[in-house]
Amino acid sequence: MKNPHMAHRVLTIALAGNPNSGKTTIFNALTGTRQKVGNWPGVTVEKKEGVIQWRGHTLKIVDLPGTYSLTPFSIEEIVARNFILDDRPDVVIDIIDTSNLERSLYLATQLRELDCKVVFALNMMDLATARGAKIDAPKLSELLDVPVVQTVGNRQQGIDELLSAAVDLALSDKDVPQKRKVRYNQEVEKAIEALQQVLDAQMEDALPYHPRWTAIKLIENDTIVQERVAALAGERGAALLAAARKQRDYLSDRFNDEPEIVTTDERYGFISGIIKEVLTTTTIQRVDISRAIDLVLTNRFVGMPIFFFFIWAMFQLTFTLGQYPQVVIEEGFGLLAAGMGYLLPDGLLKELVLDGIIQGVGTVAVFLPNILILFFCIALFEDTGYMARAAFLMDKIMHLVGLHGKSFIPMLMGFGCNVPAIMATRTLESQKDRILTILITPFMSCSAKLPVYTILAGAFFGAKAGTVIFAIYLIGIVFSIATGRLFRSVLFRGADAPFVMELPPYRIPMLKSLTIHMWDRSKIFIKRMGGVILIGSVVVWGLANFPRPTEIQERHAVDQARIEDRFVAQSAVQTGEEEQDALETWRSDALADLERRTQATQAEQSLLGRLGHGMAPFFAPIGVDWRGGIALLSGFVAKEIVVSTLGVLYAITDDEQSTEQALRGALRASGMTGLSAMAMMVFVLLYMPCVATVAAIRRETGSIKWMMFSIVYSTGMAWLMALIIYQGGRLLGLG
Repeated sequence: MKNPHMAHRVLTIALAGNPNSGKTTIFNALTGTRQKVGNWPGVTVEKKEGVIQWRGHTLKIVDLPGTYSLTPFSIEEIVARNFILDDRPDVVIDIIDTSNLERSLYLATQLRELDCKVVFALNMMDLATARGAKIDAPKLSELLDVPVVQTVGNRQQGIDELLSAAVDLALSDKDVPQKRKVRYNQEVEKAIEALQQVLDAQMEDALPYHPRWTAIKLIENDTIVQERVAALAGERGAALLAAARKQRDYLSDRFNDEPEIVTTDERYGFISGIIKEVLTTTTIQRVDISRAIDLVLTNRFVGMPIFFFFIWAMFQLTFTLGQYPQVVIEEGFGLLAAGMGYLLPDGLLKELVLDGIIQGVGTVAVFLPNILILFFCIALFEDTGYMARAAFLMDKIMHLVGLHGKSFIPMLMGFGCNVPAIMATRTLESQKDRILTILITPFMSCSAKLPVYTILAGAFFGAKAGTVIFAIYLIGIVFSIATGRLFRSVLFRGADAPFVMELPPYRIPMLKSLTIHMWDRSKIFIKRMGGVILIGSVVVWGLANFPRPTEIQERHAVDQARIEDRFVAQSAVQTGEEEQDALETWRSDALADLERRTQATQAEQSLLGRLGHGMAPFFAPIGVDWRGGIALLSGFVAKEIVVSTLGVLYAITDDEQSTEQALRGALRASGMTGLSAMAMMVFVLLYMPCVATVAAIRRETGSIKWMMFSIVYSTGMAWLMALIIYQGGRLLGLG
């Protein structure tokens, strides 16, 4: 029976499930692009939600963090449990990985104990069937008294049925049943009942949770529940906690073990009984495709070369395929510049708009296709399950650092952006491991550094640019590992933390899911173009154009008059059409060259030029001139600004065939060589992170000390490595 009072309000549906259960795939299938991403209140764990219209109902879908249980050990488990307990969603959909039924049902039984309305989604049924497993969904529904729907998330099978079951349950008047939950052994049930009676007598209506669940949590020594009960009970809190300790002591004495271990064993015993009832396997097992693939991709001999080939192919694809849409973006900014140049009168405002805003942002915007391709490839690795294999392959290498493969996952995420990568270290149990991983993660090349590599590698290495960029990324990985080994030996001594790497099954990714993941990450880059990069470009333009010595303007006017006078004089002599065309071309080139030389002179005598010349002795040993030094300094705000700063300082104008090609030509004409370009790329790879990453390091380590250490160490090592490359290469006659 449906409740008419709930028919017209927004229904909140929470998605819960283990990591790698397909929960995010189903969330993407449900919400599409109608997603909002943020952080849960008070923590840096990512929060995703989307609002959809479905058969006349407004549904808010909330994607809870992936967890294996609701025991509050990790931030993800606390966030998921608190949302269910405190926000009280209308329905919780538990995404169950049918290929690993026992582990998934542990979370499912805990959800049943929370007294919330639950729907089970038996996901990845195709994988279970391929392994010769058959699950009796109606029987499982009967045993646990919950609706059960079979789904295949990456094919969008069963999605409508799942929503229908969730909405019907939310609108029903059916109370959450108190039967068919986990029944513990007689001694545990006796302790639960005794403590439940104390709670009923002492708390009456003040207890926000069901007394039985609260009693179980107190017996399991759940600190969060203890604190909440004590706060609500007031003066009676001490007596309640004393009663809970009494029951804990009784069970510890009775079973010679911690009560929470006893209850965990009881739950798994309950799950084992369910599995015997609902799961049958055929006598002829089909080949496990994931295991067969892993025989090759995680092989001790060929697994690592295959991994590096995939990474190399990703950067080759990013560089080569990304060149084609760049032309369209460049033409778009060229038309915009031409239009604004026609509309605006000559003067300071026109220069600001053309050279500061359009030129500054456009120089970075052309690399959006490269960023999109990079994020698409990373999403492909994640959604297929290969990302976990990469961490598995790196596990032995990471042990050289004193870390395990799980620490390599945040490092891989650093290829996209270092800020969420550093936030991802919260999943590491050891504080030493977390800080060590945070300190070495910024050495992984984030997407913001890619435009710098693309400009420099394209200018000096031609067809080998993709391979050179791959080498830069590889240097970052090697340097991270070497730094980790050093820090582990000096700063973070101690035994390695034990860890078992989980390898989820391979899956065929959905194009829709890949697109959503790619777009979510790329939005950060686009927002930065409209924010920090725009502001940074304007600031750099202002510093590069002021003060304006009158003698520069006077000399420019004199030289411009000479060109015009010569043009007029030659035009009077030349009568042929071809000669006139050649003369027009000469005049246009001469004026453009004069404009570039004037802007270059202006930039050199500006505030920015004076600062650059003052810093020149620091950058000269690594083959970087004063303009490159200023660009690197601006990169502290955001690494993308390095490119736009170079565009402003080299006075790239929109009359060239393309902004990117013009900047590359200006870099070659400035005297920079392939060797100095390589040194500059390595410096960009290693030197101090952007301001957002620095803030993340401060927040996640909780210490200004580690933040300052990261800035000083990374910049010092960047200069040293660039010096070795540049000066060493010159000694070897390479540049």
